[in-house]
Amino acid sequence: MSDPMEFLLWVKGPMLSAALAIFALGMLARVLEIFVLGRRTNFAKPRGGEWGPGFRTILGRFAADPGTLRRAPFDVLIGWTWHLGFIIALLLFIPHIELTEALLGIGWPGLPNPVVDAVVAVTLVALVAALLHRLTHPVKKRLSTIEDYLIWIVTFLPLITGYLAYHRLVNPYPLALGLHILAAEIFLIALPFTKLTHIFTAWIARWYTGANFGRKGVPS
Repeated sequence: MSDPMEFLLWVKGPMLSAALAIFALGMLARVLEIFVLGRRTNFAKPRGGEWGPGFRTILGRFAADPGTLRRAPFDVLIGWTWHLGFIIALLLFIPHIELTEALLGIGWPGLPNPVVDAVVAVTLVALVAALLHRLTHPVKKRLSTIEDYLIWIVTFLPLITGYLAYHRLVNPYPLALGLHILAAEIFLIALPFTKLTHIFTAWIARWYTGANFGRKGVPS
């Protein structure tokens, strides 16, 4: 596939369909796995409700724990920076919103392109800083697995290829755009089968923790 335009059409057509199908089926299997496994029946008399504490825990966990911030300020600040940056680039970049609207018929307001561009630049720096910290921190270096580094690559590639395509730093442009779309598709394919699944399952886990505390009458 030597023609850049042919490559772009392939990633926007068959490859995109395959990536979306793998992502949807993979996530469905993971979520079903969680709910099919279920939890043991609790025969103790409930001291409180589950739904309210469950949702409060989901919302409350957005804030950084002061103790964690004191113990590991670098991890908290860098982690929040690149997570928020990735979300902004994904959900508030106008071309991404237009693509979602074309696929699903759902759209929302976005941020000006230069603002998202600046956010992506900061996010890239934060991701590189996180990688260097992992490579040099004695404990993190020892605990890190191949999967951790592969996840970093899979997360970094959509951002860097998007940045290069936006600034026309790779020619021809169809090749640059095609590489960005392919990187995003690789991210989608990897998501259900790696630790990236926490993007979705973390919500379930947080709700369950809060609901369990609420049932026991423990402040969540």
